Amino acid sequence: MAYTTEQIKQTYPFPVYNYRVEIAGESIAFSNVSGLSISFETHTYKESALSGRGPVVMRMPAQQADVKVTLKKGLVKGRSIPKLYAWLRTVQTNQVDKRDITVHLLNEAGEPAVTWLVINAFPTKLDAPTFDATSNDAAIESMELTADNIIISEN
Repeated sequence: MAYTTEQIKQTYPFPVYNYRVEIAGESIAFSNVSGLSISFETHTYKESALSGRGPVVMRMPAQQADVKVTLKKGLVKGRSIPKLYAWLRTVQTNQVDKRDITVHLLNEAGEPAVTWLVINAFPTKLDAPTFDATSNDAAIESMELTADNIIISEN
């Protein structure tokens, strides 16, 4: 039995290549976004058992783990240094500029379907491209961010 277009839209997963990233409301092209993870640390509690069969072990959630997001993009003259390096410099001068990052997964019409809002992000690492005289790959820089939280919503 063949699926209708509407059934396909409702049952098939979105492709990962169709996304848009906004930093403080400004759209910036990135070739890779990773680390959009929400996780919690755990604590283990052990109690002695009254029945004599050994300790009772309980695992409970604790604090939310650190949010670490990595953004990768091609190094472009006149855009990369003013955007990413200038932002990193705010951390070096202890005038941290925390920004909200929005990552939209887009549907086939280019409209946001799922949104990840990374709250109060600031850069903690900027990696220069790997240089290789035997390669003709694009120069890709990588920035690691630390943030307070991630909120996920469907549009």
